[in-house]
Amino acid sequence: MPVVDVDPDELRQLVGTDKDDDELREDLFALGLEFEGWTDEDEFQLEFAPDRLDRLSVEGIARSLRYQYGTDRGVYVPNTNDPEWTIEVDGPPAERPYVTGAVVRGLEFDEESLESLIQIQEKLHATMGRQRAKGAIGVHDLVALKGAAGTGGEKTIRYTSMDPDEERFVPLESEEGMTPREVTDSHHMGSQYADLVDGFEEYPAIYDDIGLFSFPPVINGRRTEVTEDSRDLLIEMTGTDQWTVDHMCNIVCYALSARGGTVERVTVEYTDDTPGEYAGRSLDRPDFSVKTKTVAHDRIESIVGVEFDSGTVLDCLERAGLDGTVDDDEEVTYEVEIPPYRVDVLHPLDVIDDIGRAYGFNDLEPRYPDVSTVGGRHERSRLEDAARDTLVGLGFEDLLNFHMISTEENFDRLGIEPGSDVLGGGQPVTIREPYSEAYEILRTWALPSLLLVLENNTHREYPQHLSEIGLAAELDDSENTGVAERRTVAAVLADTEASYEDARGRLQALAKAFDADLATPPTEHPTFIPGRTAEVVLDGESVGVIGEIHPKVLVEHDLELPVAAFEFRLDALE
Repeated sequence: MPVVDVDPDELRQLVGTDKDDDELREDLFALGLEFEGWTDEDEFQLEFAPDRLDRLSVEGIARSLRYQYGTDRGVYVPNTNDPEWTIEVDGPPAERPYVTGAVVRGLEFDEESLESLIQIQEKLHATMGRQRAKGAIGVHDLVALKGAAGTGGEKTIRYTSMDPDEERFVPLESEEGMTPREVTDSHHMGSQYADLVDGFEEYPAIYDDIGLFSFPPVINGRRTEVTEDSRDLLIEMTGTDQWTVDHMCNIVCYALSARGGTVERVTVEYTDDTPGEYAGRSLDRPDFSVKTKTVAHDRIESIVGVEFDSGTVLDCLERAGLDGTVDDDEEVTYEVEIPPYRVDVLHPLDVIDDIGRAYGFNDLEPRYPDVSTVGGRHERSRLEDAARDTLVGLGFEDLLNFHMISTEENFDRLGIEPGSDVLGGGQPVTIREPYSEAYEILRTWALPSLLLVLENNTHREYPQHLSEIGLAAELDDSENTGVAERRTVAAVLADTEASYEDARGRLQALAKAFDADLATPPTEHPTFIPGRTAEVVLDGESVGVIGEIHPKVLVEHDLELPVAAFEFRLDALE
């Protein structure tokens, strides 16, 4: 989940409130932002769902609080000035043909506001931009740019391609000129993103009338570096998808508008031979058009569980930063306007969720359902609870991790290949359009999640004995759904003396509690040390693996202690 660092004093200033830290944290939790702790600079660390990308900055969080408090109401769209600048798109790499942009004037930066701008760039890159692969942001000091004279008197910059060995420019955090290839080979920042242009015959480039000033998605030139003295900015974003870069641009523009900036539109001119569906078109950007969703009144009441009058629904919409009009010709419905920075509203249920939050989920009164049936616990749930209680009794701390994970965490960092014949090696269920690269697939086993927890808690006291019972899934043509789901039991022991024998002892006690016969014949698994790995065989059926984690996997997760682990199917305990 994305985590944003927020100065509570700066947040109070932007919101216009004098609430103390505890009250702020309570109000933020009501918005779905969880307090994770303090930074070394006494800032909040706030974790939130990756769908609300407009809250990646203190400006976006402050806007949400102002709506919650009723200080702001309804859809806000910043006023924009007519364009003075044009981005001409002429022969960009086919792998990265799209661009958007905006000019923001009249800003006054200090250290905090400049850090906030840098943070929102980094967070958007990590989430919506997929580590710059899908969308990359460049922010430049407009004063340092010289636009070429356009036919209509506008100032023009050009997004195109370049020979990686011919052009030279001074990149950020460098004192000398370098070719783009030298940047990707040896520059300490540029080399981090070299893989994004790996295999390109020509690299992406943005020129003004002076020369090359941006090498997207890798690095900007030093000539246009933004400092606290910068007042007017050019924002350019390139990527593999127009929708993505346009919405990233909207989020940045709204954040800068909250700092007092005036947004100025930019014309994006695609030449006729530009790759992609926008060839020959002219776009006016940023795109601050307002979208609409139709929501039925009956469905709002059914989902939220409250009888509303239309006035209350409209009030909740406005306090959620939306606008609505009532249509009561036949059944009562609402035409709801969605602001340009909201990339998460894809369905009427998203609107209903906003209505519920504005009304206050904590204010909902529990009531018995109007049905006569009596519920009971499913046998699988009983088994899961019994196994969980047993693991806790054996000294494990029970965890609940996300079922979604990245391909790298599930496979690469544990040394296994998708489709291999080992536990966790099944073909994963892939999310077609994930919000974040951290949640690309459904995990094929639970051990990667436990190792991530160990990696994130190296500063905590040892020993750390963790367990989880959760979902794992993989593609399976024999299933009606094409997916085989299972509940899996996983556990890790991180300790100075953790060994196969320790894990085997705990597993033996767990099996005995369920009257299951345990056998552990030797086997091999790339995540575990050869010779210290065994199958988990319960009642004659091979259901999992146990062993000591391989040193390469420990190093990959920054773990300096030995770790022993096991994982097996929950239904083997039935």
